[in-house]
Amino acid sequence: MTSSPALKGQDAGAKPSGETGSPSGADTAKTAQKPTAAPKAETPPKPKPKPKPKPKPAPSAPPVAGPVHVKSRHIGIILSFLLLVVVPVTAVGGYLYTMAQDQFVSQVGFTIRREEAPLVSSLMSSLGQVSSASSSDSDILYEYVRSQQLVQRVDEELDLRRVYSSVYEEDPVFALSPDATIEDLVDYWSRMVLVSYAPSSGLLELEVRAFDPATANRIAELIFAESSRMINELSNIAREDTTRYAREELAAAEENLKNIRETLTRFRLRTQIIDPEAAIQGQMGLLNSLQQQLGEALIEYDLLLETTREGDQRLLQTESRVAAIQSRIAQEQRKFGQGGDAIDGQDYATVIAEFERLSVEREFAEQKYASALANLDTALAEANRQSRYLAAYVGPTTAESAEHPRRPMLLTLAGFFAILTWAVLTLIYYSLRDRR
Repeated sequence: MTSSPALKGQDAGAKPSGETGSPSGADTAKTAQKPTAAPKAETPPKPKPKPKPKPKPAPSAPPVAGPVHVKSRHIGIILSFLLLVVVPVTAVGGYLYTMAQDQFVSQVGFTIRREEAPLVSSLMSSLGQVSSASSSDSDILYEYVRSQQLVQRVDEELDLRRVYSSVYEEDPVFALSPDATIEDLVDYWSRMVLVSYAPSSGLLELEVRAFDPATANRIAELIFAESSRMINELSNIAREDTTRYAREELAAAEENLKNIRETLTRFRLRTQIIDPEAAIQGQMGLLNSLQQQLGEALIEYDLLLETTREGDQRLLQTESRVAAIQSRIAQEQRKFGQGGDAIDGQDYATVIAEFERLSVEREFAEQKYASALANLDTALAEANRQSRYLAAYVGPTTAESAEHPRRPMLLTLAGFFAILTWAVLTLIYYSLRDRR
């Protein structure tokens, strides 16, 4: 940036810095006489340059690891691995392959069927559906197979404690203790008899285990027999419930009919008449005959009046005959009216009324009995139509080779859980160590 000529003249006429004193009057007058220069326009400031980024420091080299030394904790981890993994797995394997006894399996599968004959109205819709499974009955049977009641029944037949404790000295883990209680036996039963149940289809499949094939097959047969017996009992109970009311109605109708017939028999013995209607008809025939004889006698009497004199013997006989017939007719007619003494001091009207009442009661009792008998037949047919039975679709089978215990699988599981336990304990140890 250059200076103006006035500034240069001032700089040239200035005194040295070492000299002191004020300027002279002539210099002052010259300076006052010179015109001042106009101010120059200000220029905008230049932007500041951006700072340069600092260079990154060079990465330092990792420290060199020192020599590895075996410490006491390493030895403890190795010892813990031996104690928690190697020794248990070896012991389990030794037991499985040297002491555990073979177990044989007998399988049996069955389901509950219910015979339901289709009705005529729904024959086309139910064509081909002869029977259907009852899921509720299958639920009951599923619980029964695992129940203490079934275990006791099979134990009475086969002595389960003797069967399952026969190898207890050689195999105390998988065998039953000889002095086991019924609760222990039921718990052991749930391990040796496995039940698979499909509620949607009602199929039950059993896997029965024992230490020899014949015993396993025998237990499976007993389970099937007891299950079939229980289902038959359920069917009988349902049948009795279905027909109980019909039987009670039939018994009441039969008793009523019996009482009516006994009353009718006593009536016949008292009146000495088997059929009062027939007796009435006979009595009516007698009256008709008397009326006919009376008419003939009256005609004969009229003829005699015309041909004979009064006091004639024939006329007197005819008059006596007419009077006798009229008297007999009057007596017979009184038997039908009130106060008559036809049978046992009663008139025919009372006897007939009592007989008709008893006859009506007997007919009503007979109809009621016939209706009750028909209802019982219908109830029995309905109960038989819905009868249940147990149908086996598998076995019981007889095994030729042992399937249990599954030694490789059990040994693998033992090793897995042993390693898992050891690893968890090791991690816990290092976690506690790092916090110190």
